[in-house]
Amino acid sequence: MTVARPYSDTIWDEVETWSRDRIESFQLSALRRQLADVGKRSRHYARVFRETGFEPGDFRSLDDLSALPLTRKQDYVAGLAEEPPFGSLAAVDLKDAARVHFSSGTTARPAPVLWTKPDLDRWADVYARYLYAQGLRRGDVFQCMFNYAWFVGGLGATYGAERVGALVIPGSSGDTRRQIETIQQYGTKVVIGTPSFMAHLAETAEEMGFDLPSSTVEMVCVGGEPGASIPGTRERIERQWGAKMFDCYGALECQPIGWDTALQLGPQLAEDYIHTEILDPDTLKTVEDGQRGVLVLTHLDKQACPLVRWWTGDVVVRDRAGTPDGRTHARLVGGVLGRADDMLIIRGVNLFPTAVEDIVRAFPGTTNEYVLVIDDSVKDAKTGFLTGVKLRVERTDDAPADLEYALTARLREKLSVRFHVEVLPAGTLPRTVHKAKRVIQE
Repeated sequence: MTVARPYSDTIWDEVETWSRDRIESFQLSALRRQLADVGKRSRHYARVFRETGFEPGDFRSLDDLSALPLTRKQDYVAGLAEEPPFGSLAAVDLKDAARVHFSSGTTARPAPVLWTKPDLDRWADVYARYLYAQGLRRGDVFQCMFNYAWFVGGLGATYGAERVGALVIPGSSGDTRRQIETIQQYGTKVVIGTPSFMAHLAETAEEMGFDLPSSTVEMVCVGGEPGASIPGTRERIERQWGAKMFDCYGALECQPIGWDTALQLGPQLAEDYIHTEILDPDTLKTVEDGQRGVLVLTHLDKQACPLVRWWTGDVVVRDRAGTPDGRTHARLVGGVLGRADDMLIIRGVNLFPTAVEDIVRAFPGTTNEYVLVIDDSVKDAKTGFLTGVKLRVERTDDAPADLEYALTARLREKLSVRFHVEVLPAGTLPRTVHKAKRVIQE
């Protein structure tokens, strides 16, 4: 059956308007099929099901998923070592796979993830759904600044934009001056890339004497790292570009699964593509909507590398109330609030780097760049516990003379943590064309 898309002037697919009962009924049926299939085709999950005594045929409710253990990154890495090069979580023969993408490899060896042709088709349609929700339309000029080499983002965004009917310029990341010149010459309406690269481009445009707010760009779509859901970052980049900024949430293993709509109320999940759980990071029990927890994902129809109860490590707040535009799928209020493994504990206070970014990006007199530094000077010599955090920022030409003192006071007031602020000249900290590293060890 051919499905008519777009469904309406603002909604790409009718599935976005399903009732909660229909969403959960669909998920239950899809999971029954998916778990039975995964148990046969994935050697990793066949072993997990056998060891836990889980029978896919006995799956009766969505709550039954909790009988299965979580799948974590270390499980994926161990599977690669057990059955190289694609790992024991892979669920297709190589002859049935169409593509492989890789992780960035910033903390470990780059990990491969396989895709079949149906996986890629599904992926393109989910991307089209999110770009349409943010305002992309047929005939718009769409400049993709995600990396195309190895990284998953560039091709996904390209195929999604093409499915909507946009004209795609595959700019990739880097070559900042040419990116700005291309916007000028070809009337780009929508740009997409990481928040760090969008901030870097804004600085480049200023150096070139080009007034970005007067350009044709109306939408700045970002993903790959926190940014658009951090108020300080969103406000700064929207001001620098003179355009609305939209978030997208995803990862190599589950990509993309949530996105801002035109209402900018937080990423709305594709609940016909993935099932979500929100768990307390300590007890691993389900938390109620409106409470913080770690996002756990299960694919409903992924073929090549399906994941069951994938621990993302991302701290979120879920709301399943629906939104005023008629969309009914759950959303992540405030986007990703931090990562469970990135959280710093300073004298008993939980601190996420994203909370620091919100304050720095909203503070007058600072550039877009900052970095948190952890070293022995901010640790108790006896216990090894952190007593404070070093923060390096850059000053703008018009920064107030008391920037260091004022920013230190604001951080202490808002976060109840002692910061050692170091103010550097503009251009001192490294710029990035991909994902920025905001916490470093020295």
